Amino acid sequence: MFRKGSALVVLIAIVSLVAAMSAFGGASSTDVTTVTVTLAKPSEFKITLSKKTIAKGLTTFKVTNKGALSHDFKISGRKTRMLSKGKSATLRTTLKKGKYAYLCTVPGHAAAGMKGVLTVK
Repeated sequence: MFRKGSALVVLIAIVSLVAAMSAFGGASSTDVTTVTVTLAKPSEFKITLSKKTIAKGLTTFKVTNKGALSHDFKISGRKTRMLSKGKSATLRTTLKKGKYAYLCTVPGHAAAGMKGVLTVK
């Protein structure tokens, strides 16, 4: 059986462990970065990101096609399905520090301007 003093010691130990994990970069549900990706805006062969530089870690890309043609979005070896006009998709990936090229993989679209670089710090 636990005494009141023992339970208090256990509680303090748990709180201390959680605080230490936060202080030293342990996992946290707030470590997710969300980037809004707009395909074909301001013109048909452009990709606009809400952020060009983000922190390392889990990233959610919320992708919407605002153009007349079908497009997709690829970054870090992952890509969305083909999105027709007005359709959306979500892509989640963990990114380390560095520069990541992104693009539309439809033949000719990246060459026409549907590409860019995201910086992760």
